[in-house]
Amino acid sequence: MEIRTEKQDTLFVASLAKGLKLLRAFDEGHTEMALSELAARAGLDRSATQRLANTLHQQGFLEKDPVTRRFRPSHAWIELAYAYLWSDPLIALSSPKLIELSHQVGETVNMSELSGMDIVYVTRLPSPRSHFAATLIGRRIPALVTSSGRAILATLPEEERRAAIANWPVRQYTPLTTLDRGRIAGEVAEAVERGYSISKNELILNEIGVAAPILDPDGRASAAVHCSVSAFHWTTDRVEREIVPYLLDTANGITPPRRHR
Repeated sequence: MEIRTEKQDTLFVASLAKGLKLLRAFDEGHTEMALSELAARAGLDRSATQRLANTLHQQGFLEKDPVTRRFRPSHAWIELAYAYLWSDPLIALSSPKLIELSHQVGETVNMSELSGMDIVYVTRLPSPRSHFAATLIGRRIPALVTSSGRAILATLPEEERRAAIANWPVRQYTPLTTLDRGRIAGEVAEAVERGYSISKNELILNEIGVAAPILDPDGRASAAVHCSVSAFHWTTDRVEREIVPYLLDTANGITPPRRHR
């Protein structure tokens, strides 16, 4: 007789989970897919994928090209993002200060929030030099390879920081992305001392990123203010002289509402 060692979650709806898995198969590299591609990306059999995709299409969450029969996200996704943006009080609270910072430094300004082991951009104020990807909210990146993630980690207790650095994922975006966890630990330690994190070439070659944590009332951070500039026009010394004071002033001026953890 089989003995179950884990209690079954009777509230878990497997079919809904499969449908969400299908939606998550879409990303910047897979913007539209045929049924076979969708099944492969989601790790589901073709029959289940066909039923789920058709249901999502009928409910308005997927568009289907009548000629190619390829699926792509619909406007319903934007509606969900809109609902999220209204539901997050930190976004509304921080917006005036982020706009002011953007005017002060004249460079790209973002706000990111910690989501599991990643950071997600929830506010983006691009500069004239920004490429298309840098204007879009919702991008998810492993926290360890970003100045925002390191700035947030620097506010956590030492034991939590060490565990995160040892276990959270890393991903290479450029030939110079820091993948060595010892070096990442050093960067986080510097952020603890300075109160901000600065990086170069992590996500884009010749880009300097600098981020300061937005502290919750308990002294931890779950979000950060971030600026990115071109290394062709800026040095790290100049960033620290001309941007960091405004960045810290902005981050320190945002007091998030207390959250239940």
